[in-house]
Amino acid sequence: MKKIKILIIVALMGAFGSCKKYLDVIPDDVPTIDHAFSLRTSAEKFLYTCYSYMPETGSFNTNPAIHTVDEVWNPSPQIDINADMFNIAKGLQNSTTPLADYWTGGGSGKKLWQGIRDCNIFLDNIDKTPELEQWEKERWKAEVKFLKAYYHFYLLRMYGPIPIVRENLPLGASPEEVKVYREPVDEVVKYIVELLDEAANTSDLPDILVGTELTELGRITRSIVLSFKARVLVTAASPLFNGNPEYYGITDKRGVHLFSQSYSEQKWKDAAESCKTAIEFLHANGFKLYHFTPPISYVINDTIQRELDLRCAISDKERNTEMIWVNTSSTATDIQRMAMPLIAPGTSGSGPKGMLAPPISFVSKFYTKHGVPIEEDKEWDFAGRFNLQESGFDHLFYIGKGERTVKFHFNREPRFYAYIGFDRGVWYGNWINNYNKESLYFVKGRKSETAARQGISNYSITGYTVKKLVKIETQAAADGNVTGNNQAAYPWPEMRLSDLYLMYSEALNEIGGYSTDATHWINLVRERAGLNTVEDSWRVYSNNPNKYTTKDGLREIIHRERTIELAFEGHRFWDLRRWKKAHVELNQVIRGWDITQQDPEAYYREVVLWNQRFALRDYLMPIKLSETQTNNHLLQNPGW
Repeated sequence: MKKIKILIIVALMGAFGSCKKYLDVIPDDVPTIDHAFSLRTSAEKFLYTCYSYMPETGSFNTNPAIHTVDEVWNPSPQIDINADMFNIAKGLQNSTTPLADYWTGGGSGKKLWQGIRDCNIFLDNIDKTPELEQWEKERWKAEVKFLKAYYHFYLLRMYGPIPIVRENLPLGASPEEVKVYREPVDEVVKYIVELLDEAANTSDLPDILVGTELTELGRITRSIVLSFKARVLVTAASPLFNGNPEYYGITDKRGVHLFSQSYSEQKWKDAAESCKTAIEFLHANGFKLYHFTPPISYVINDTIQRELDLRCAISDKERNTEMIWVNTSSTATDIQRMAMPLIAPGTSGSGPKGMLAPPISFVSKFYTKHGVPIEEDKEWDFAGRFNLQESGFDHLFYIGKGERTVKFHFNREPRFYAYIGFDRGVWYGNWINNYNKESLYFVKGRKSETAARQGISNYSITGYTVKKLVKIETQAAADGNVTGNNQAAYPWPEMRLSDLYLMYSEALNEIGGYSTDATHWINLVRERAGLNTVEDSWRVYSNNPNKYTTKDGLREIIHRERTIELAFEGHRFWDLRRWKKAHVELNQVIRGWDITQQDPEAYYREVVLWNQRFALRDYLMPIKLSETQTNNHLLQNPGW
């Protein structure tokens, strides 16, 4: 690691979403730390700089959690996207020039160590600013302590054991002092929690943002700190870091074990307690699962109401009671264009592209209308799922009436229809004449049709698209006279209440197995999705009716519920790793429909697109080779 420089780091990433005025500022060219903290304005700019290192989690080009698993796929070679992240999914990660390199800032990554050092500079100097009230100093310090904890956690999830940067190295540090060691995972977690506790216990940190404070959307609150602490502890309690036998023998040159040597149930107890504390605090402050409130101009029925309850839970920033934390340094703009297919005749390809394409295997994850997996439902024709069927009135707001498509698309749960765009499926909104009876469009993706492949780009390679990520206010022209689309941007969701509920269910199950307490929280999420409880669904419709009564069975149910509820939000990448299931799930064949065909009999044939490969070494990212050569105290991750 390089010596800390006393010059101010002034590089600030662009606009900070809806609080553009608040965060679209960078420090002036001031040559010394003293000058940077001599005035309120320059100190505030340094605060913005600390925020500026937030990873752009709403970008498919920079977030490793979007393009590197099996939720979406792209054509090869890649066009109109940065291939760095997608190449990780294709098994092309390396240690010479790592992709998604958040250690050194290469490969579309950010320099998080630099972010941590700037946070330390801020904490060391903010008390020198004479114009600031003491309560402002304390609030700002709490925010930066959180950011420092977050950056450490982001690196921990990617690399496992990391150095802890409690304070910056002095300018005159010796070469040996600069050669820091990676610290054990448990020590890193302990330090992160200490920072979060200090931030949460700061009385001047607001509980939530209300009223005029909403112009500061994205700034840290106590609600965010407590909820994020739960995520940290759930991650630390999960199999990857909690007594993982593959890592037992890993020690550094000091002989220090970098991973825990045995499983600890106490870690799950700590995680459960943290989830409970956060949920109780959020409930006391008015947080609840989101339900869409339609303006008077909207003409919708119960089916569309349910879809908008689900679809708008991540994109409605004005009326969202569920959203705990949004990343305003990363707004969902281009990701909407890549998710939305061409539907209305005449719409220009310079607008919607529909290139984020879920594979058939991931679409299979969604439940039937009975709330159980398609392979378990006693009343669902799993063997005949790829046979053709004609749609009638019973699927009027899901599939075009009289259209022929596969049984795979019939009698699925509401989240399937709210999150996934598919051939002959209904797409509500997003084109002209929105929010009335004429806003029901139908995806037509077969050869020569509107949403079909038009050239070397701008099409779905699997036949599926991601409806969930497209805000309903985003519009694309349908008359051929207007090109592009009017993107209604929204800040990317970092954490919402359903995520916290599911983590709480997971922690309670790991402690004591099935209980109504453990299923209570997952059942709240299922209820919003229009499904019966876990108990009722499995008991009545599953061919494994007692599955939920065992710890292993309920664990599988909770894992699948997270996969469905949080689909396409960047959670599966991290979940599969912490659960140690990535080497199973990501060693599968990626398939799509034969999108070059016109007749439904030919179109609905599975085509192999890729054979995914995930090795045990891929659970942790490689540290860049030049870093381990410069600092021989840094132990490289296993297999790299």
